[in-house]
Amino acid sequence: MKSEAVLLGTGTSNGVPSLGITYPQSFLDDPRNHRTRCSVLLRGPEGNVLIDCAPEMRLQLLRANALTLDATIITHTHADHIMGMDDLRSYCIRTGEPMPVYTLPPYQDDIRRVFRYAFEDFPPGIFIPRFDLRDVPPVLEISGLRIETRVVPHGPVSSLAIRVNDFAYLTDISAIPDEIRPWLEGLDVLVLDAVRFRPHPNHLHFDAAMAEAERIGARMTYFTHLCDEYDHSVFEATLPPHIRLAYDGLSIAIGN
Repeated sequence: MKSEAVLLGTGTSNGVPSLGITYPQSFLDDPRNHRTRCSVLLRGPEGNVLIDCAPEMRLQLLRANALTLDATIITHTHADHIMGMDDLRSYCIRTGEPMPVYTLPPYQDDIRRVFRYAFEDFPPGIFIPRFDLRDVPPVLEISGLRIETRVVPHGPVSSLAIRVNDFAYLTDISAIPDEIRPWLEGLDVLVLDAVRFRPHPNHLHFDAAMAEAERIGARMTYFTHLCDEYDHSVFEATLPPHIRLAYDGLSIAIGN
């Protein structure tokens, strides 16, 4: 089996379409403009690894037919990246084991606080998620994949950048530190934060993402974490052929 990355969700923190907004029918008619919150499923030759647990995680994984999960990686603990974690209980029930969850130590504290019940004792017959919190290593070998991680800024906090072979995923970042630029060389596919058109203190906006995409020089770059300013079919037509807008369900082959 070849490895692939499935972009389960590609939207900004409030999702697209957003509540309380009236959209043109032409915008709503394009399914690529319906964006759930950001997450990725890495399908390896020996299993699956989930990156982040969006609020729509259950629906995302049902659509992807992800019957098993070997582990979860949490890039950071903002609500749009962890509020689906309760639904990991289904995998815990199936295996009878806690879900390995890899993240930075401060974010382990957040998970213990938000999902306190997942670490408490309950009588038999009460099914809750169980998380085996682990420090994320620079290299994680699991599911037949070699997953590399680096820490990048996300405004005043940190987030994890992820690379698997010639594929890299950098969502929720405000800058790319010079020290990790060599790590991003030789990419076939880059998935990069480009939240909106105006500058944002915690994210790359469109112009900054374009500049970084050209500097990194991946064969193909997909912009993700997109707000509703991006009308997919209209805006993508203005982009160069090596830069595209990501959309929910996009499957990307990962080379060996």
